[in-house]
Amino acid sequence: MHDLPPLARFGGLLATDLRDVTHDPAALESTGFWAVAADFEGRLVCARFGDIRPDPVRAPVPGAWTGPDADQWTSSLDRAAYIAGVRRIREHIEAGEVYQANLCRVMSAPLPEPPGAGGTADVDALTALLARGNPAPYAGTIRLPAHGVEIATASPELYLRRTGRHIESGPIKGTGRTAADLLPKDHAENVMIVDLVRNDLGRVCATGSVAVPELCALEEHPGLVHLVSTVTGELAEGAGWPELLAATFPPGSVTGAPKSSALRIIEALETVPRGPYCGGIGWVDADRGTAELAVGIRTFWIDRETPGGPRLCFGTGAGITWGSDPDREWAETELKAARLLRVASGEIAAHASETQAT
Repeated sequence: MHDLPPLARFGGLLATDLRDVTHDPAALESTGFWAVAADFEGRLVCARFGDIRPDPVRAPVPGAWTGPDADQWTSSLDRAAYIAGVRRIREHIEAGEVYQANLCRVMSAPLPEPPGAGGTADVDALTALLARGNPAPYAGTIRLPAHGVEIATASPELYLRRTGRHIESGPIKGTGRTAADLLPKDHAENVMIVDLVRNDLGRVCATGSVAVPELCALEEHPGLVHLVSTVTGELAEGAGWPELLAATFPPGSVTGAPKSSALRIIEALETVPRGPYCGGIGWVDADRGTAELAVGIRTFWIDRETPGGPRLCFGTGAGITWGSDPDREWAETELKAARLLRVASGEIAAHASETQAT
């Protein structure tokens, strides 16, 4: 199970030669290059690597990744349960308990183990497929089998970028197949989450430094479009990674507003932990004072602890507001998942030119 060596891959860099693994966010203020994986429920794994070198994701090697059969995916919430959950959230909104809450489901399928590489499926091979079949700005791999972390992400969403004391976040809210699909509800949802992210950063940034240089910009991704905003701030004196993560985690775009109420509702309605999905995934270069963490969406991970053998997991969800139509919200979760599941199951040819979701 642990035959594959540890590595991380982000932004055209490959990190190998694992030196340290810790759960302490204060380590990110020390030295070295760290890969970071934070589960939605709060488990943090920080891995420092000694060898960092340019190594862009290469073309997929035929046979290097054997994904699940496309018809073997199951969901933690089926259509009926998800639609019931949307209606329940609307009741919470009507009662004044919350303005918006994200309702998510985790999909999983048995993962065939290839005969090579010690019989261990390799998330880095899946990353190569995703890079061709569903390119994303915050794509990457963290492979730490001995520590229960095997992640391949095609995330389009920036959770935190740090350059010295400057902090930037890029919350996404509002998804459609085309710009014409976006409704006033999508814009309102984005503005609500921007306000939440502003408040989160305001807890740890210098007074008056938090700004919104971009609101509800349209971004195109393979098969869909998003509304994306940008929130920035300057980290207050004496604040570092422990304070920054405590103030902003879990990311506001995948929880809801107010965050504390949304988290309580999420816990009551969702039937399994989200794990890496909706957490934080990325890298920190402590020597240079730079970092880029993505929100763990459009993300696959391997769960080797389930009875019956390893499973490949993937999360999908939608932000629910008073204006939500339950059927439309279910369809949004299907849209977000469809293309990625087809890539992982080998149904989308690994060609960067293919951009139409089905």
